[in-house]
Amino acid sequence: MCTLTIAWQVFEEAPVVVAANRDELTDRPSEPPSVVEGDPAFVAPRDAEAGGTWVGYNERGVFVGVTNRWVEVAGGGERSRGRLVRDALRAESAAAARETVEAAVAADTYDGFNLVVADAADAFLFEWDGTLSTTRLTPGVHVVVNVGADGDYFEPARRPEAGREQADNARRVREALEPRERSDRESADAWRERAASVLRDHDYGVCVHDPEGRYGTRSSSLVTLRADGDADYAFAPGPPCETAYEPVESQV
Repeated sequence: MCTLTIAWQVFEEAPVVVAANRDELTDRPSEPPSVVEGDPAFVAPRDAEAGGTWVGYNERGVFVGVTNRWVEVAGGGERSRGRLVRDALRAESAAAARETVEAAVAADTYDGFNLVVADAADAFLFEWDGTLSTTRLTPGVHVVVNVGADGDYFEPARRPEAGREQADNARRVREALEPRERSDRESADAWRERAASVLRDHDYGVCVHDPEGRYGTRSSSLVTLRADGDADYAFAPGPPCETAYEPVESQV
């Protein structure tokens, strides 16, 4: 996944609302979201190659999502980043997931990542480049991409121009998704639909198409975790500009 937007503690009725695009090689196999039993159970798609996932939520109301981070990590790839997402989805809370992430990077070396974990009470951004940096998110709309988050971006050594372009796209996405003013307060569902529109709009540059067909936006996820404990997950199994979001039938 290369673009993750989250509205955290913006809407009273839904403390966690996420819209995210996953960019990946077109020949990397994956499976649609389903329930993974356990304690707690979670709902997530599956990377059929490495066995992990890139986005999901669990029955305790914990959301987890990851993007690659365009950095070189010595010894990176010792363990799949998607496996770490699955580990975090077994946590009872976002605070407990923080301990899971810290223990994981102490035990194994991962390729660079940006990992978001959130529930109704806490939200964290973990940035890994061989050293783990943890940011406690404040209430608001946050946008995470491969070169950073929320205006704090870097130029990757191998792809400086692509990094600058992605940073500019992320700034424009965040500006477009700022919550409506109180005089015209929108609902969580309305914001999520607006976010979905941005993710499919090529003017924002986050729905990716490779002319050679080797890489691009492979899927898109919309996740709402409501204050009453209900959850709503819609999934587009292809680029959202041409693939409809469908409700995920299996929920927890």
